[in-house]
Amino acid sequence: MTGAATQMPPPAKPRRWTAGRITGHVLVALWAVAGGVLLLYLGQNVASPFVQRYWPNYVSGFWVTIQLVVLSIAAGALLSVPIALARSMRNPVVRGLAFAYVYFFRGTPLLAQTFLIYYGAGSFRDGLEAAGLWWFFRDAWYCILFAFTLNTSAYQAEILRGAVENVPRGQWEGAMALGLPRPVIFFRIILPQALIVALRPYGNEIILMIKGSAIASIVTIFDLMGETRRAFSRSLDFQAYIWAAVLYLIIVETLRRVWDRLEARLTRHLAR
Repeated sequence: MTGAATQMPPPAKPRRWTAGRITGHVLVALWAVAGGVLLLYLGQNVASPFVQRYWPNYVSGFWVTIQLVVLSIAAGALLSVPIALARSMRNPVVRGLAFAYVYFFRGTPLLAQTFLIYYGAGSFRDGLEAAGLWWFFRDAWYCILFAFTLNTSAYQAEILRGAVENVPRGQWEGAMALGLPRPVIFFRIILPQALIVALRPYGNEIILMIKGSAIASIVTIFDLMGETRRAFSRSLDFQAYIWAAVLYLIIVETLRRVWDRLEARLTRHLAR
């Protein structure tokens, strides 16, 4: 056998324990200890008098939160389509109005928007009664749903607009060369591809809405956070907020896992 003998690679040198690496390990250890303490605390109090008394209220608030988020996200998705189309129109007036709408609701806090609608509607009671809309704005539930819908529609409109612009221009040109009308091109060819691109941002927006829904408790809506505040005001037991944080974490983590599976299912053809 001719040729030089194959040389074995030198053994890898052990990594040095730098200050940054030591700090990282310490922080991870502290997080692990904190997580263990939290699990131990929850395990010890899972059958406590507080849980037995207030758990039905937490379940009720949980479903109110789910309903609020689902309805506002669905209504916002319907509203976001015409807004995204208006943002892409050549007419400067229509495009400017759509831009102002998105700019306002993305640039101001959701809490301020909620207060403007909930408390501000009373200042226009006479006009709302004349228009037959006072029944809507006098109800806290409808005000919160309206505020959340307007807020998320602005974010979803930008998500949708960016996803549509991400679709190659050749898709438009090819469809137009076949003589297809523009509405058919958009809804049957462009929009399905754009929704695939927008899956991840949509998931993030839903998670943000779940966490932002706690604002509803400020205006007398007994969602999950509303029930938590009521339980704490009656018991003065700090574990009220611990259980609320755990339930919010369960909601978000469940949604994240479901969304990951949905995205993998809908984009499985792209992995081949």
